[in-house]
Amino acid sequence: MIAKENLHAFFHPETVAVIGASASPGKIGHTVMTNMLGAGFRGKLFPVNPKGGVIEGLVAVRNIADLPRGLDLAVIAVPRDHVLGSIEALGAIGTKSVIVITAGFKEVGKEGYHFEQEIKALCEAHSMAMLGPNCLGMMNPAHGVNASFAAGQPRAGSIAFFSQSGALCVAILDWALGENIGFSKFISLGNKAVLDEAHMLGYLADDRDTKVILGYIENVEHGEEFLRQARAVCRTKPVIMIKAGTTTAGAKAASSHTGAIAGSDQAYAAAFLQSGVIRVADVASLFNLAQAFSTQPLPRGPNLAVVTNSGGPGILTADIADRSRLTVAELSQRTIERLQAFLPSYAAFYNPVDIVGDADARRYRKTLDVVADDPLVHSLLVLLTPTASVEIEKTAEAVIHTARKCGKPVFACFMGKTRVARARAMLMEAGIPCYAFPEAAVRSIESMYEYYLWKHRPEPVYAEYSSDRELALEVIRRHEERREPEIVEFQAQEVLRAYGLPTPKTVLARSSDEAVAAAEEMGYPVALKIASPHISHKSDVGGVVLGLGDAGEVMRSFREIAARAQRMRPDAYIAGCLVQEMAPPGVKEVIIGFKRDEQFGPMLMFGLGGIFVEIMKDISFRLAPLSRQDAFEIVREIRSYMLLRGLRGDPPVNTAALEEIILIMAQLASDFPQVWEAEFNPVLINHERALVADVRLTLLLKESRG
Repeated sequence: MIAKENLHAFFHPETVAVIGASASPGKIGHTVMTNMLGAGFRGKLFPVNPKGGVIEGLVAVRNIADLPRGLDLAVIAVPRDHVLGSIEALGAIGTKSVIVITAGFKEVGKEGYHFEQEIKALCEAHSMAMLGPNCLGMMNPAHGVNASFAAGQPRAGSIAFFSQSGALCVAILDWALGENIGFSKFISLGNKAVLDEAHMLGYLADDRDTKVILGYIENVEHGEEFLRQARAVCRTKPVIMIKAGTTTAGAKAASSHTGAIAGSDQAYAAAFLQSGVIRVADVASLFNLAQAFSTQPLPRGPNLAVVTNSGGPGILTADIADRSRLTVAELSQRTIERLQAFLPSYAAFYNPVDIVGDADARRYRKTLDVVADDPLVHSLLVLLTPTASVEIEKTAEAVIHTARKCGKPVFACFMGKTRVARARAMLMEAGIPCYAFPEAAVRSIESMYEYYLWKHRPEPVYAEYSSDRELALEVIRRHEERREPEIVEFQAQEVLRAYGLPTPKTVLARSSDEAVAAAEEMGYPVALKIASPHISHKSDVGGVVLGLGDAGEVMRSFREIAARAQRMRPDAYIAGCLVQEMAPPGVKEVIIGFKRDEQFGPMLMFGLGGIFVEIMKDISFRLAPLSRQDAFEIVREIRSYMLLRGLRGDPPVNTAALEEIILIMAQLASDFPQVWEAEFNPVLINHERALVADVRLTLLLKESRG
């Protein structure tokens, strides 16, 4: 557990020591010293070098033991074999936090992994907040801290950025310097032996200097804590992230890059969706959104107004907006009349408002003021193409004027490069995001509107279902004792009953006579299914027969199923057959399941049966625990949801019953961590009810946990 005061000391140190400080330019210990001094650090800086001497005008301390007790931050830039001793000595003097820049730990293999575990254990024993190892360092420009070996000093700003890749940090820092983008915090996480992205989210949530949080991650170490922190911070600040390692090749690269094991991309997508994290695919989008969120108020609705001096880009922008969650606003009659009073008759008065190519800055300014004043407009995008007559810089001033007084989000798209460069710089300096093309502008506005909707969602409601956990646990323990990892249908029926799940009438028949008796009592037609603890996929052995209409068919099918199963699976114990009532008329088949993700825990899945899941991969995902809203959304996210709504006269299915089964499965997943995966397949659903027709549970036996 990292104490809050130690994290504060990490980001706002008053005393800093550089272990391995050097007077030789080019060495990391020298770069850290010059960066700290160049950042304007106002506290006490102690270079530590066993040779002593003077480094950057400061007398070097020869031994860590000679440093003042209760040191706020130590930056370690010594060879790997000296890191452990340095941390021991720092712990002995009560150091609060440490940055280990040195590489050669888990990213290089088994030996490095063991070194890393040792320094992690030491830091935890001394309650030290440790960043790294194998990292670039950390910056807090407003506090005059640049405890890194990066080139360049970023200016102070309101964007916090953390990254698992030090090389990406270097590239982004260089790009940000060129774009004059400032940071509140800039953090290279490295191997995340102690401090990870969850710690960063927890701290930055309350950081007054930070408006927007950006992150690049390759994996998450503690998924449930990450989710908890992300949910909390996204209620107050936008969190925008890139998750790398989403493909097979990317996952392999992630593993070799920092020793990370990249998790299921579906699990990360679900984690971001449920916590409110905004996911982007590339670095350009990351910073486009960062600039938008850090400078503009959130749009309070979807209605976008576009003002342009060229019809083509205006139409293009309207098309892009129409494919998004935004709406091209319908301007009020009052606004149209005001525009008609001064715009030329050949202008377009309806949104997009085209003030035509000969528009000067004065026409832009009057138009923007009128359009922004329309109560039906929630956000405003100003397009400019550099025609021969347009006053580019003066138009930028007009945009700035409108943005400052209207109180609504205003964005600009000054198309081109050379002629608009000065105007774009003016807009950016004034805090108005300016884009080269309309696609990025619309995506930014759409993301801000989606975040506005997220912030104003009601708090999630979690259902709690009564269950006979002891009955379910008894079934699970019985299989654990027998070393049987699979609990198949005829045994798993007890678990379904323990959770009150609706099932078709089902009887285990151990002989053909018992099967006939059960069918007679149940009423025809019925289904027969092979019952064996060793056969989980019954159809693979021809173990399912449907629609049996009389005693003769039941008796014959029982014998055929049992004989076929024994022939195809001579190793399997055959307990008999399940006799089950047939599905009610008009049912559709869906699949509900979960698999335990390594990082985030139980991941629920939902989809229509058959080709929809197997071939079309039409599946939606959520992580447990599920709220009622999550259950509502997971059903409606699949592309084939309209089939459940009812087509060609079919009544819509009872989605409420479906959602209850999903929520109960989520509770089952949370109740029993020893259940590794489960599947209700099929679940039969019509307009009246839903039934779990087949079930399979897979246990993670203790010896196989890794």
